[in-house]
Amino acid sequence: MMRKNFLAFGLMLVTGMASADENASNPLASVNNVDFRWQYTSADPGDKHDVFVDASHMMLPVLKLKYEVHYNFTDVTGSDENDLEKLVIRPIYFPYQSKLNEAWGLKAALGFDWIVEFDNKDKGIGVGADQIAPLVGVAFVHFSSGLVLIPLVQHFVSYSGDTDVNTTAARLIVIQPFGEGYWAKLDAKVPYDWENERWPVSGEIQVGYNFGPSWAIFADGLVGIGNDRLFDAAVGIGLRFKY
Repeated sequence: MMRKNFLAFGLMLVTGMASADENASNPLASVNNVDFRWQYTSADPGDKHDVFVDASHMMLPVLKLKYEVHYNFTDVTGSDENDLEKLVIRPIYFPYQSKLNEAWGLKAALGFDWIVEFDNKDKGIGVGADQIAPLVGVAFVHFSSGLVLIPLVQHFVSYSGDTDVNTTAARLIVIQPFGEGYWAKLDAKVPYDWENERWPVSGEIQVGYNFGPSWAIFADGLVGIGNDRLFDAAVGIGLRFKY
């Protein structure tokens, strides 16, 4: 009987967390979705249009598989080029989630990015390195308001290619639903590039709208911050299908 009660409590807790953080813009959300996205980036070397698929699938209640495929259009080399940039595969394991009190819950996450480039650096596409990037993060969920606070730390290191990558990135994501079906997201990224000793800080604001349980649209605005920024500004739009 005690074991049944414990399992019932665990199921209730998981269900409560999932309903609070179901927005797929949360990288730690337990959701299934496919996003089709376009993002335009302005930088000193040249402009870039990134067309990509960004999707997630729950393999198990505690295991999520996220993947991205990016195709770029750019003129950073002085001529117009376009080709595949990279494939990103990101398994995320949720080892622990708990109700902190009547107002807040948390979900811990461990995972990594496997980033495989398509060897198009000569066209100004990609950084020229395949990478592994382990991550750890926690989602704090406010049950009544739906507010989600997500601190993340991730380390990127190259294992092949012409470019040495060794970067540690701290990230804070804040997601707040509002109105009827709307949400806003703030994403602050503070990476440190150990190879070049610089801080290419950036910030993002996203606003979206859910057209019911199956699909949504959203728009992004990004800005590079500081003298070490990799880009000046970026804008994007996305179409999300949820299943």
